[in-house]
Amino acid sequence: MVITKILERNAELYGDEECLVEINPQKKPEGYRTWREFNLIEPSNSKEYRRSITWKEFDLQANRFANLLLSKGIKKGDKVAILLMNCLEWLPIYFGVLKTGALAVPMNYRYTSDEIKYCLDLADCNALVFGPEFIGRVEPIADHTPLVQTLIYVGTGDVPFADHYDDIINYFVSEKPNVELNENDEAAIYFSSGTTGFPKAILHLHKALACSCATEQKHHSQSREDVFLCMPPLYHTGAKMHWFGSLLSGSKAVLLRGIKPEWIFNTISEEKCTIVWLLVPWAQDILDCIDRGELKLDEYELDQWRLMHVGAQPVPPSLIQRWKKVFAKHDYDTNYGLSESIGPGCVHLGVENIDHVGAIGIPGYLWECKIVNDKGEEVEAEDVGELAVKGPGVMVCYYKNPKATEEVLKDGWLYTGDMAKKDKDGFIYLVDRKKDVIITGGENIYPVQIEDFLRKHDKIKDVAVIGLPDKRLGEIAVAIIEAKQDMELTEEEVNSFCFDLPRYKRPKLVIFDAVPRNATGKIEKPRIREKYCKKSLVELQTTE
Repeated sequence: MVITKILERNAELYGDEECLVEINPQKKPEGYRTWREFNLIEPSNSKEYRRSITWKEFDLQANRFANLLLSKGIKKGDKVAILLMNCLEWLPIYFGVLKTGALAVPMNYRYTSDEIKYCLDLADCNALVFGPEFIGRVEPIADHTPLVQTLIYVGTGDVPFADHYDDIINYFVSEKPNVELNENDEAAIYFSSGTTGFPKAILHLHKALACSCATEQKHHSQSREDVFLCMPPLYHTGAKMHWFGSLLSGSKAVLLRGIKPEWIFNTISEEKCTIVWLLVPWAQDILDCIDRGELKLDEYELDQWRLMHVGAQPVPPSLIQRWKKVFAKHDYDTNYGLSESIGPGCVHLGVENIDHVGAIGIPGYLWECKIVNDKGEEVEAEDVGELAVKGPGVMVCYYKNPKATEEVLKDGWLYTGDMAKKDKDGFIYLVDRKKDVIITGGENIYPVQIEDFLRKHDKIKDVAVIGLPDKRLGEIAVAIIEAKQDMELTEEEVNSFCFDLPRYKRPKLVIFDAVPRNATGKIEKPRIREKYCKKSLVELQTTE
């Protein structure tokens, strides 16, 4: 089934029921008190703090946006980029794009102007929808992306180089566009990146989106009574594909614009959330706040909260053991996936398998998995090999990149680049990654980008960036820097130089040392990891 049909079904069956809520804690009215101060559970009526739409309004907004795009000449097979922070308009815009037969192209909100332009060009985008946070990044490239003929701004304020969504959306009819779609039509392009750091455009069909709906709902048993709290960015396959379980079950979801533990717990209480997806650092922050007495559980309405699940990065078993001590009644699950496999769920632990915490799990619903050696042969239990997955959510290809596609797609199997092993019970454990990608707080960092940037410093001879384990973030980026001969370089100078990098890409630790390279000139990162990974961060900070 095409997922736009699921939305239309929900609008018909549950039209007047609230389906999406946006909570913006920073817009809480002055003097507003939370529900618990009055012993009430009614949500706030402030439209800035809390906005919502029903299933019927969701579908009508999607139809209007589709008709807007069609009036601009967007047609089936075109590409429409979405560059928005999480907001109430995000998903209706996404579904509006799909209803035209065009491909939705979500973009990372951390992209710089150059990265935005690169991805628009790579995906052959014909239109760009963007929010107020991106005006300064879109304006410099607005006249330098020849294929992008339509710019639509979602927000307040004057943006003369784009059409204003709020000014024009209601001029378009709310009838469903007359565009035929089937599950084998192209639906979306998501961006990923390999060890080179250059984004690759991942092409998916409508059947992949439908697969993620079925997989998510099967794994977490969403019902009409559930309320899903969503905090990660919707451009990411993880957040959106977890929400697809709410779409399939016709249940409400809450978009929380902020991740402070108090905001999370207020929202769970006020909106009666039953399912919460967390990243590792967020779960860590919550437990730390509870330990410090900053969060008092008896002040919140939490009895309805039934499931906490974690994804996007390796999950420390000790964290889950600690969580279960505090929230003994919660079901717990973890999911593994890639954008190339339409996000989470191709491997999942399962709430019934809490005794296997540490594993990423077993093949997900509708998925197959195998672990293979360099010849593509399956290895024995407990032997390490590369994890490969197969299912209806596997990408079509890397758009306009047949060489990269050929490297990872073989006989319908997606070779993930992750090294793993399977135990005698069939549970899969990640061992290491072939790639050097660093995952910090659920976001990918590509070392070569930081290395290339640092090499521009006139005192740096060579540099290698590796990931070291971190209790809260999973990993942090550490720069091993070799200064030019007879030049003095301080950590303060390096940190100051790195202010031009996005905050999440800045090295969290700088170590001055020689950078080893092999006979062919490649950095010997295994040697570097062997040297430094055995030391604690405290040791590194005090001895290096």
